[in-house]
Amino acid sequence: MESHFTIRIMLLFTILSSVKLIHVSCFEFQVGDRAGWIVPPTNHTKFYNDWASEKRFKIGDIIRFNYRKDSVMEVSETEYKNCNTTRPTFFSNTGDTIFTLDRHGFFYFISGSFGHCQRGQKIIVRVVEQDQVKNATSSASRNPTILSYKFFVIVFVFLCLA
Repeated sequence: MESHFTIRIMLLFTILSSVKLIHVSCFEFQVGDRAGWIVPPTNHTKFYNDWASEKRFKIGDIIRFNYRKDSVMEVSETEYKNCNTTRPTFFSNTGDTIFTLDRHGFFYFISGSFGHCQRGQKIIVRVVEQDQVKNATSSASRNPTILSYKFFVIVFVFLCLA
């Protein structure tokens, strides 16, 4: 009986020491933080791009736009530069828009309300490629290797049944 327990412990130790557990998670970002999706102050027309430049977006992350009496549009780079609202690839005016970043590269968003984009209510979101995310997370800046609670429960049950 004792030898079975010892074998299970050794097997468990071997598994734990040879398996790399990777914690993959997506984050939800509220555009503009507490300010939400509004026309920025007159002297701060780069408000949203400054906000985005402080973040590290990856595939699967979610950006949330909270606003009143407004809208949000995803547009091309050209439409973004010209504040053109006539050809959006995505449009929402629900007041609480959730957009999933589903590829790497640049996403361009503008307000659909007249004059808001020209006053700075626009944002460029850059989603980094997976290799860039791995390089950033390998320095433990995001999350180091994490063992989940469920994994510990499984190990505990395994040991108790020995």
